[in-house]
Amino acid sequence: MTVTIVGAQLGDEGKGGVVDLYGENVDVVARYQGGDNAGHTVVFGDEEYKLSLVPSGAVRGTVGVLGNGCVVNPETLFDEIDALRERGLDPQVKVAERAHVIMPYHRVLDGIEEDVKEDSDLDAGTTGRGIGPTYEDKVGRRGIRIGDLLDSDSLRTKLEYAVPQKRALAEDVFGATTDEAFDISSLYEQYRRYGERLAEEGMTVNAGDYLTKRIESGENVMFEGAQGTSIDIDHGDYPYVTSSNPTAGYAATGTGVGPTVVGRGEVIGIVKAYLTRVGTGELPTELGSVDGQTPQNGGRPEMAELATQIRDEGGEYGTVTGRPRRVGWLDVPMIRHAARVSGFTGLAINHIDVLAGMDEVEVGHSYDLDGEEVLTMPSTSKQWARCEVNYRRFDGWPETDWEAVAREGYDAIPENARTYLEYVSAELDTPIYAVGVGPGREQTVVVESPF
Repeated sequence: MTVTIVGAQLGDEGKGGVVDLYGENVDVVARYQGGDNAGHTVVFGDEEYKLSLVPSGAVRGTVGVLGNGCVVNPETLFDEIDALRERGLDPQVKVAERAHVIMPYHRVLDGIEEDVKEDSDLDAGTTGRGIGPTYEDKVGRRGIRIGDLLDSDSLRTKLEYAVPQKRALAEDVFGATTDEAFDISSLYEQYRRYGERLAEEGMTVNAGDYLTKRIESGENVMFEGAQGTSIDIDHGDYPYVTSSNPTAGYAATGTGVGPTVVGRGEVIGIVKAYLTRVGTGELPTELGSVDGQTPQNGGRPEMAELATQIRDEGGEYGTVTGRPRRVGWLDVPMIRHAARVSGFTGLAINHIDVLAGMDEVEVGHSYDLDGEEVLTMPSTSKQWARCEVNYRRFDGWPETDWEAVAREGYDAIPENARTYLEYVSAELDTPIYAVGVGPGREQTVVVESPF
């Protein structure tokens, strides 16, 4: 069977931990979109692993596949594989031949464009890792794919077509000085060698065919989305979004299996018990600010101290960038939207331990938009910015021995926390499969297994 893991918010919900939680029942974990902007931290035993490209299941010995919907930086890929091997692991990673390659000029142009947008409403606060420009070239039919790295003639031909355009864009449009990131010969030699290593280690596959055969042989496959629903390029807070589709529908498109295969399986929405966001964009339930800045939506600056407390307790700093994340109360219209778009069959709700010890916990239940109550995210960022949040308040729950709670099960969760969880489940009409009460796999209350 298949299980698809989807972030229900703005990313950073703890998807990697859920993949690891169910990992012992999985034979293959396939990433279906995104690139090395998708930081995830996995705690396994006494070890913590920070990954940005390699699928989370690799730390458990599960085969990891980077699907055709991903964009791949070979340097990052090999650095992560080599680092895992140095720590005694033997990651098995396959890469779709149809996946697109992040080139050095993509990263340079990403940085230049973000600098140009910095003082405008179009600044998306990207990681600068070349993700957007790579997807642009994919759609513009001038991209370089993993399969091209294995064919030196194809690689040279595509570089000779693409690089002069990129050099002209950097120099003539942005007035930048170009270097070896825009040198055809240098790029050809570097990426030809990457292709040789991919071939030597037998890493490339026709992803759809490979995954279909594994499923037909009776193996369990997990599809892992990066980022979250509200920064989906089609269904998110455009233009403050990522360049791909983290929602469940793309699990088929981004791997090459049929939509009926994904649809017959489980789709688990990952929800953090509060809300965080890195970078710009709307955040109606925002608390306080980051580094003294005024919250983007006006927010609630009187709660800055509380925001800092949650940020520090939850370790809310970007895995890839190290940037402090903006913090807000749980936004239920956001996750109602996510549940509809991806068709969740179960929920994993993380980090309820971070909110322990508060007298009161709030939730954004709905919005007022132009005099009407709205229960889901509006379609445009401008509309979302005009939304006034209607809050519901819940009595807080005490600090407790969360490891004991994880051992004893759902009924050991403090009563007020269970009231909070059951409210979320009822609003989404979706059962709770797991509750995260700490960063480790063993610090999770498993209510139901999707397998």
